[in-house]
Amino acid sequence: MAIIALVTFPEEKAEEFSKLLLSERVCACVNVLKGVNSFYWWETKLENSCEAILIIKTKEALFPKLKRLILNNHPYSIPEIISLKIDQAHQAYLEWINREANAEPGV
Repeated sequence: MAIIALVTFPEEKAEEFSKLLLSERVCACVNVLKGVNSFYWWETKLENSCEAILIIKTKEALFPKLKRLILNNHPYSIPEIISLKIDQAHQAYLEWINREANAEPGV
């Protein structure tokens, strides 16, 4: 099953982190949406940050490895990591995700 994982990341480090995810082959594609103004509660204070949202396309079976990579490389102590199942999509696109996520390096 294909999924989309959503992760917010500091804008200045988002592209570098996306390349890490791709080099580890835990996903087929990452879209980086910069300029996101995030407002949130943190330690009883209302905060805001300029972040990027990473839209990560991968397979459900790879989510545990993806999550570990995020937790081990994310600067936040509690990063946003959300997974959404893709119920319907263009079949050729789903096949591409399945082929590219976790492919052997160099293939």
